[in-house]
Amino acid sequence: MTFSSMWRDLTPVGRDARSGGYSRFAWTREDDTLRQWFAAEAQRRGLDLTVDRVGNQWAWWGDPDAALAAGRPGIVTGSHLDSVPDGGAFDGPLGVVSAFAALDALRDSGFEPDRPIGVVNFVDEEGARFGVACAGSRILTGAMTADRARSLADADGTSMAEALTAAGRDPHELGPDSETVRRVGTFVELHVEQGRHLSTLDTDTPVAVGSDIWPHGRWRLRTLGEANHAGTTRLEDRDDAMLGFAAAVIAARRAAEEHGCVATVGKVAVTPGGVNAIPSEVTGWLDARGADEDAVRRVVADVTDVVDEFGGLVVEDSWTASTPFDPGLARRIATRLGGIPVIGTGAGHDAGILANAGVPSAMLFVRNPTGVSHSPEEFATSEDCLAGVEALTTVLTDLAGAHA
Repeated sequence: MTFSSMWRDLTPVGRDARSGGYSRFAWTREDDTLRQWFAAEAQRRGLDLTVDRVGNQWAWWGDPDAALAAGRPGIVTGSHLDSVPDGGAFDGPLGVVSAFAALDALRDSGFEPDRPIGVVNFVDEEGARFGVACAGSRILTGAMTADRARSLADADGTSMAEALTAAGRDPHELGPDSETVRRVGTFVELHVEQGRHLSTLDTDTPVAVGSDIWPHGRWRLRTLGEANHAGTTRLEDRDDAMLGFAAAVIAARRAAEEHGCVATVGKVAVTPGGVNAIPSEVTGWLDARGADEDAVRRVVADVTDVVDEFGGLVVEDSWTASTPFDPGLARRIATRLGGIPVIGTGAGHDAGILANAGVPSAMLFVRNPTGVSHSPEEFATSEDCLAGVEALTTVLTDLAGAHA
């Protein structure tokens, strides 16, 4: 299968005909289709497919357990296939398709790896359904407990445990899987660039290597009031939960500007939710990120102060500290690829979760000329995608070769 044919097979899954965006959420019908696609690609290549306790899929060329016993754990690449609501085509799938394409290129060249090579599809990376990003890798490495994961609920009130059961999985199997993690000697994740740093450089370079992931987190903001009629209740008699929430949103923007960070409230749930009803409760989710951890925490503290003034509550849903990728590995990759740029990113990735778990990890970024991501406008040219495959092939040759 070529890169273009694999890409073509994935194109219709979860796509909105009007917007062109994708909604591919964990443990849904669309997710099942994507998982079947991954399994079929593994079978087509004669790879050994395993599924860990969380549901992450691993396709192995070679025996990872024998290699681990010999002290030479595997080289793994891949990414995720799920999306944010109405997301772009490239975020996640580009890394998985490129991984299979790079493996094909290695085999076509007659390359014989000295270490097993794995391709992974991490489940629920975006956290679009249950609210916690990188859930698949977090649970796998123990960064999030199974009890907490099972209790997470989507907008319809369906818990992750219930969703797993509906998808034919036993939610009691959910939990850390140290055996799977030990198989991964090095992880390299290819991803579309989220931003347009590469497009601003003087050199025409379609690929960069990652240096680090900014610290970032998600917080649930909740303000309370009293439901009442929007047309008959005097302003002075109202207890409108939306006012406190609106103040928190404005505070988030001001705090982000003051502390040199970014902050976004992109998801809101209003109760009772009627156009002509005063809100009795508003829950929203704050996403805050920045190059400096203390600065991000100051943003959240400023927002919390405002929510407190209105008698509300702020709860941390997830937090990922500043995550440097293995500096020696990044230098090795940059040098091997002819001195390509080394850049940081404000977006979270499974590679960052593995890095925090002690797995030597790196990222390759493919140029995004628009800089737009998490949107139907997300884009990378075919030429740049193939350049990414070529770069990944070179990296895997270097890491899994006889002299690695």
